[in-house]
Amino acid sequence: MSEPDFPESEFADRLERAQRLMAGDNLDALLLTTEPEIRYFSGFRTLFWQSPTRPWFLIVPSSGKPIAVIPEIGAALMARTWIEDIRTFASPAPQNEALPILAGLLKTKARIGLPMSGESQLRLPLNDFQELTHSLAGCELADAAPLIQTLRHIKSEREIALIRQICLIACDAFDAVPQQIHAGMTLKDAFRAFRIDLLRRGADDVPYLVGGAGPDGYGDIISPPDGTHLATGDVFMMDTGATLNGYFCDFDRNFSVGPASEIAARAHATLVRATQAAFETARPGRTFADLFQTMAKVLQDEGGQVGRMGHGLGMQLTETPSIAPFDTTVLEAGMVLTLEPGLTTTEGRMMVHEENIVIREDGAEFLTRPTGPELPMIGL
Repeated sequence: MSEPDFPESEFADRLERAQRLMAGDNLDALLLTTEPEIRYFSGFRTLFWQSPTRPWFLIVPSSGKPIAVIPEIGAALMARTWIEDIRTFASPAPQNEALPILAGLLKTKARIGLPMSGESQLRLPLNDFQELTHSLAGCELADAAPLIQTLRHIKSEREIALIRQICLIACDAFDAVPQQIHAGMTLKDAFRAFRIDLLRRGADDVPYLVGGAGPDGYGDIISPPDGTHLATGDVFMMDTGATLNGYFCDFDRNFSVGPASEIAARAHATLVRATQAAFETARPGRTFADLFQTMAKVLQDEGGQVGRMGHGLGMQLTETPSIAPFDTTVLEAGMVLTLEPGLTTTEGRMMVHEENIVIREDGAEFLTRPTGPELPMIGL
């Protein structure tokens, strides 16, 4: 990150929205410990989060700019962001030297928000967290997950532009699959070729690439590639989460190896039809449950739906909300999400199709180039 991903005004707007919501929830500060939340408010982007050795913290006060409490190794990079108050500590160390710094900054706060529910994580040793809460015994800790999710659900135009760009990079790579992948290749070689092509086309990273192959479908949608050879009659699927400046695309494409079977061709056409139906339903005021029911209705005569059928998308591969019957979150302009219907094709086999969209005031807009009803073919 040689320069900030966004101008300061982007982060100032996020902070202003957060502090307005904090006032409504009577929160004096937010304490954040995970990569997406810290990056959301600071712009601090690094792959060093892959190391679990060091804890990282950001305090968002009810007024004023955020305060970073981070290991010394991150000071230079954090200084390139809009954050001005950067407190550092030695780490790794026998004791967590951040704890007294945090206690000193937070002990006067009556009510402190932390993400506690939904899909939140702590990313801090439980012993350290218990020590910190003991130091803050006079403070009330409250669940701030709904507040943060409310903020992150609505993407700015700059965020949407990044997601659109990485989606189109991945679309170009998928379009080139029939020229690069063929029957007889192992799944490992096919996935490796696709990953390399994504990087050559401009993706920063490909942290997520899964899929499968088999006659009339595949057994699951999360398996890593192995030495299995692509065979005539297979349906071959790859699902990619490539990134650009820390923002994800998340969609898949299905291919037939040679002419498609009647089962696979019908399943693919049905999935595309379900996706289009959800796309036409997606507009402000409808709910994520509405999208689920729309797709489930299309799929009900073709083997039935499999699992949830989409989710939020952005700084993480999967974000809230979920396209599921229990999620009544209302669609709003600026939400980016996946449409991901799946159905059972034969015993133990399934097919899934996925597109990425953004909600606009008057409906939805594809960020991916949507696939047509005919199953694309890989040559022999």
